Amino acid sequence: MLAEDTVIAGKRAMSRSYAKINLTLDVLGKRANGYHDIKMIMQTVSLFDLVLTDKTDNGISVSTNLRYLPTNERNIAYKAALEFFRNTGIRGGAKIMIHKNIPVAAGLAGGSGNCAAVLVALNMLYNNPLSSDKLKEIGASLGADVPYCFDGGTQMAEGIGEILSPLPSMPDAYLLLVKPQINVSTAAVYEKIDSAEIAVRPDTDSMIMALRDKNIRQVADNLCNVMESVTEKMYPIIGGIKKKMIMNGAIGAVMSGSGPTVFGIFDDFETAKKSADSFSMQFKDVFLTRTMN
Repeated sequence: MLAEDTVIAGKRAMSRSYAKINLTLDVLGKRANGYHDIKMIMQTVSLFDLVLTDKTDNGISVSTNLRYLPTNERNIAYKAALEFFRNTGIRGGAKIMIHKNIPVAAGLAGGSGNCAAVLVALNMLYNNPLSSDKLKEIGASLGADVPYCFDGGTQMAEGIGEILSPLPSMPDAYLLLVKPQINVSTAAVYEKIDSAEIAVRPDTDSMIMALRDKNIRQVADNLCNVMESVTEKMYPIIGGIKKKMIMNGAIGAVMSGSGPTVFGIFDDFETAKKSADSFSMQFKDVFLTRTMN
C-alpha cells in the first residue's frame, strides 16, 4: 500500500502513512531475549500522516508539526533513514518532514507507519537498491508493527510481528477512534502482562471466518485485545469510553494495541457521527474514519 501511496516529484517523495487498529491481539509468551510472541489481526484505517522525504547530498534531518516530538536519533523516521544508508552504502542524505495527524503513543502505529514510509520513499528516490523483503527486515529491526505498515490492509501478524499473512478484507464500516489525554508506555504494558491473569483471549479462527463471510456484526462480536485488561486497570477511562461507544450505537468496541485509543465499529454513518460529536465535547483526539483495503 505504501508504494502506491507514495508520489515522486523530482527529488521529493510524498507519502500517506496510515494508522492501524487491532481487531484482535494476543500475547502468547516472552522470549529469552525479552521480545514477546504475539498473534494479532490488524486493519488499516483512513486516518493518515503526511510524510515528505527530500533527497539531499548528505546528512539526515527530521522536522514535525509537533514541537514535543524528538527530531534526532530518538525519532523512528530518523532511524529509518540511518538504516537505509547503512544497508545500501549510499552516500547521500534525507530531509524528512512529517505532518502528524495520528495521535502519538496511541496504539495506532503512527510512528511505525512513518518509519515504513521513509524506507519506501528513500528506496524509490535512490532507484530501488533494496528489495521489498529487505525493507521489511530493516523495518522489523526498528519496530514490531513496521513490517505490517508496508502493505497494510487486513493482515495477521505472528512471531514478534514480522510473520505476516494477508486475510480477506474487512467489510466496509465506519470506525470511531477516541484517544484520552494519556500516553501509555508499551513496554510497561508488556511488563505487566507477563504476570496478568488473562480471562478472555481472542478467537482468531472465528474472526477470520467473519472476515471471509464479510459479516461486520460477527467481526464486531469477535473484537478482543488481551492488553486491554492490563491498560484498563492502569487507566479506567478506557473502559468508560468503551461503554459509552456501545451506548452510542457501536456494534463493537475495543482498545487498539497497547492503548489508550479505543475504537468502535458502526454500521450507520449518522449514528457514528452523533457519537463522534458527543465524544468531541470531552476529548481532543476524536476521529471518524473508514476501513482501508
